[in-house]
Amino acid sequence: MSGDAPVTTPRDAAREAAEHELSKGIYHQHDPSLFQRALDWLWDKVGDLLTVASGATPGGGVGLLVIVLTVVLLLIALRWRLGKVRRLSTGGPGLFGDRTRTAAEHRTAAEQHAAARRWTEASQERMRALVRALEERTVLDPRPGRTADEAAADAGRALPDHATELGDAARLFDDLTYGGRTGTEQTYAVLRDLDGRLQRAKPQFADAGDARP
Repeated sequence: MSGDAPVTTPRDAAREAAEHELSKGIYHQHDPSLFQRALDWLWDKVGDLLTVASGATPGGGVGLLVIVLTVVLLLIALRWRLGKVRRLSTGGPGLFGDRTRTAAEHRTAAEQHAAARRWTEASQERMRALVRALEERTVLDPRPGRTADEAAADAGRALPDHATELGDAARLFDDLTYGGRTGTEQTYAVLRDLDGRLQRAKPQFADAGDARP
């Protein structure tokens, strides 16, 4: 039996030696990347939040799903509504813009666009032509900044047989001008034909005091 004392390693030194050994790359070849660890942590937190929310929501997970879907639908509806308001608010200086033209000039411009198959511009000019013609016939009082909808509503009261068509034409003009819709040969034909019928239509005013010459 030897009388020498057993060799002992201090606890701190042993821990440091173990940490040094385990820090070697050979032990970490298959560890997830820093990005993966951060993503795992984030998903763990999201999972914890959903678990807490589903526990506090009537109906549990199903109730939470219904709430989430409702919020998403509300956001979609709000986005659609704001987009529509934005389009209407960018209508500029009304139906005619800043430049004044006669109905004949608008018709000529419309036909030139149609000949070049620029159906959006052709349809817009034909709508302007028919409204300007109604002003020239005094069916409508000239009004700066008048929109297509306002023109259709005013003209529809004097030409009730064409009120629905006028309303449809105004909506078409708004869709082409502010809603991003692309004109076609058919849209132009609709407005051109309406323009022709309105030229032959006889206005019906509410009373004799409102009659136009």
